[in-house]
Amino acid sequence: MKILFLSDNFPPETNAPATRTCEHARRWVAHGHEVTVITCVPNFPQGRVYPGYRNRLRHQRERVDGIDVVRVWSYIAPNAGFARRVLDFLSFMFSAIPAALSEPKPDVIVGTSPQFFTAVAAWIVASLRRRHWIFELRDLWPESIRAVGAMKEGLVLRALEKLELFLYHRASAVVVVTESFAENLGSRGIPRDKIHLVRNGVDPGVFDPSTDGDSVRRELGIGADEFVAAYIGTHGMAHGLEVVLDAAACTRGERIRWVLVGDGAAKPGLVARARSEGLADNLLFVPAQARERMPSFLAASDACLVLLRDEPLFRTVLPSKIFEAMAMAKPVVLGVAGESARLLTKAAAGLCIEPGNPDDLVSAVRTLAADPVQSVGMGQNGREAVVRDFDRKESALQMLRVFEAVAKRP
Repeated sequence: MKILFLSDNFPPETNAPATRTCEHARRWVAHGHEVTVITCVPNFPQGRVYPGYRNRLRHQRERVDGIDVVRVWSYIAPNAGFARRVLDFLSFMFSAIPAALSEPKPDVIVGTSPQFFTAVAAWIVASLRRRHWIFELRDLWPESIRAVGAMKEGLVLRALEKLELFLYHRASAVVVVTESFAENLGSRGIPRDKIHLVRNGVDPGVFDPSTDGDSVRRELGIGADEFVAAYIGTHGMAHGLEVVLDAAACTRGERIRWVLVGDGAAKPGLVARARSEGLADNLLFVPAQARERMPSFLAASDACLVLLRDEPLFRTVLPSKIFEAMAMAKPVVLGVAGESARLLTKAAAGLCIEPGNPDDLVSAVRTLAADPVQSVGMGQNGREAVVRDFDRKESALQMLRVFEAVAKRP
């Protein structure tokens, strides 16, 4: 089967869409399928082209783990500000369509969110090639725009929501990553039989608890007796990382070290505030790291923070960093309500706190630091849950079964 996959993000970018797409595609190739990914040059989240790449009008091809990767030109903007980001999304859509049409005729076409102009491109290509297409729904966009306050209510937002529903109805299948997304679509009139749940997951072989983390602690100047509470990921508008600075201010003089690893639109403001409040003694900012270093940074942590702002939309999501921390047998401190909290509680893999509440965050981290036996037990529970229920190998096969069923239709 020939699979044509359109994604705005792809490695060496390290965000969740890039990782999920690549890890699934590698497994589809291993099962004997041909996979072509149409994407742009890596630039997320800073909006700067990664070393070794150029943003050119002419398509650029490379081979990644057996995947044919076609990189197209796009207007590049940092992950901040609505207008420039929409220009980024639209430019990728217009570049991806001719690139996809120049490829051999596929058996199935996939467009992945968060932003659904990629899905628009998939729909147009599928219509012109007379092929079925699948919408992989990773985020309820444009609802997420409303949640972070990036755009006011009005005509444009209503038009985007109409386009959203149009795409759900036109897709031959919609693959969602949470039960809440499936319920949302069903309540809005999308036929239940076209909605397929394929949760996020992780490769337990890559995220191995035996990974050495001591070298990272030495590299960062963290003492062996310090308890490291780490957030590893994008520092965006949605994450509410100000709560970590509040917690750091409350724990001065304690053996707790707060570590923020990554980059994003909110980072400059966080760094400026930390400097003005003199939080350097127990708060450490670390640049974004290559994907292959993630297990080592997780291994260097004693507890992993998964945080989002307290918005109704975020009660429907399952951040992929939950599974990475659980796979590494690290207890999770979860500041996300809803489906994520239910999953963590069922797995007994960490502590849930009220989103955005610094007192809750401090209390949870102090509890774990004071009780190593409880911390280790929660970490082991998380590892067992990942191996049992959230192995990326199984999610790739689930998605492949959807592709095969769709490709057989007239």
